[in-house]
Amino acid sequence: MRKIVMFNRVTADGYVAGADGGLDWVVPDEAIDRAGVESMPASDTILFGRRTYEMFESFWPNALGDAATAPDPHAEGRRTEGLHAMAVWIQEATKIVFSRTRKEVTWKNSQLLHEFDPEAIAALKQQPGKDMMVFGSGAIASQLLEHGLVDEVHFVVGPMLLGSGRSLLGGVTRRTPLKLLEAKPYPSGNVVLRYACSG
Repeated sequence: MRKIVMFNRVTADGYVAGADGGLDWVVPDEAIDRAGVESMPASDTILFGRRTYEMFESFWPNALGDAATAPDPHAEGRRTEGLHAMAVWIQEATKIVFSRTRKEVTWKNSQLLHEFDPEAIAALKQQPGKDMMVFGSGAIASQLLEHGLVDEVHFVVGPMLLGSGRSLLGGVTRRTPLKLLEAKPYPSGNVVLRYACSG
């Protein structure tokens, strides 16, 4: 069965963005980028909410080019081979977008769904294919967790206390026990935590 894997960068106090949506707290880490590239072959589909999809759509197609046209949003002017490889993978992946307001999606390999249907997602997990990733997309991540559809949760915990900002999840009433699969600190101060959802 295909897995759904949530991936998010979070601050040490649990925020995914500043109050203004800013990501200037993120500490870039090429070692984490490389690890992400190495894990890409396990997945072939990305599940998005509208806002995260539009953010990705505005950046990643351009990241197929050079640093002048597509600098890393987390570090101006910084580009690595890993980020380019990630851009290629995202471009080719199936992108499923949940939105009630978008009329169409034109980015390569994108599909638009106007309603979140947990039974349809559960059926999608049973179909042939590789794992499915969820980047950001707090509303969709929350619904997936609420319906017990998430198999793994991966966090990059950044060395920052924001004090306030945007939380990843909202409206989730289901408790999900987690089993630690990996806890790996990096010299940058980032810590990667990988959990399996066991509830």
